[in-house]
Amino acid sequence: MDTLINNREAIWTGFQTTLWLLLFAGLLATVMGTTLAAFRVSPISSLRAFGTSYVNIFRNTPLVVVLALSIAVIPTLGFNDLAFSVGFREFNTFFTVAMFGLAFYTAAFVCEAVRSGVNSVSTGQAEAARSIGMTFTQSLGLVVLPQAFRTVIPPLTSIYIALAKNTSVVAIFGVTDAAYQMRRLSNKFTSDIWYIFVGIAAGYIIIVMTISLISTFIERRVAVSR
Repeated sequence: MDTLINNREAIWTGFQTTLWLLLFAGLLATVMGTTLAAFRVSPISSLRAFGTSYVNIFRNTPLVVVLALSIAVIPTLGFNDLAFSVGFREFNTFFTVAMFGLAFYTAAFVCEAVRSGVNSVSTGQAEAARSIGMTFTQSLGLVVLPQAFRTVIPPLTSIYIALAKNTSVVAIFGVTDAAYQMRRLSNKFTSDIWYIFVGIAAGYIIIVMTISLISTFIERRVAVSR
């Protein structure tokens, strides 16, 4: 237990990195996934083919492989320095590449969740929008997607919870998140290994429970507004 207390600053810093990864990758995956879902229901065949291919490739590729390819390929495209800062917090290139890798992988699952929501909206809604002169993009963005997102809150919550746990994979690529700190402390303080495991696991449980509570709150507010 003393190990956790004496190293609380390093552990907290690791969890901050985990939370930043979750936030940035989650936002990027949501935008990408929604765009891909629009492609998959688009009347343009080339966009449908692209969306379908993306989902099939990334959903059937292990996350470790996606992250390894991101770290290997992105720098070769000329993006050698992807460091950035938010306020007083700076993020190095490894963090940025890991963020993109997580987002690329998660976007495929977000796409399928959003597409299922789009398919659950009555076709009469889109037809009514078209009848008053709306284009496909307008009817999708103003009529269909707002209703679709209401129905996919539970599956999206599961995806974000999975993303929170998937952030631990980036530790093997040198990103100093909570899992990285757990491995470092476990190697250094072998006698306290169970305390370290339980302490770090408790942190992940808190993150997951927070996501679930936020999701429940949003779902109830949406249900009331309906």
